[in-house]
Amino acid sequence: MRLARRLRQERTETELSASQFSTLGWISSEGPLTIGRLADLERVTAPSMNRTVNCLVDAGYATRATAPDDGRKVLVSTTESGEAIIRETRRRRDAWLAKRFAALTPAERETLADATTILGRIIDQ
Repeated sequence: MRLARRLRQERTETELSASQFSTLGWISSEGPLTIGRLADLERVTAPSMNRTVNCLVDAGYATRATAPDDGRKVLVSTTESGEAIIRETRRRRDAWLAKRFAALTPAERETLADATTILGRIIDQ
């Protein structure tokens, strides 16, 4: 929890909440997504995700478009501004982590790599 909190401090200066930023990150990494898929990924209801996406669209960080294969579906994509926020935040977080990892011993880095694999399995269950 403390690490996650500390990494959140490395975000770019925006008015985005943590859930809005997380949603933007999913869209950026997974490509255009439906509201339902975003809701599943964030483990929230579709109406809640719709409100989050509305905020991202209103701020100019995301767009909505009709799916080319199904006119009933709406796909959410990032804008260039949204991508820029994601890139800058990742750059800041990577720099912060790299500085701290550089101070670790090889054995400590190996332990962290093992822990990352284990935590990933726990999260995916």
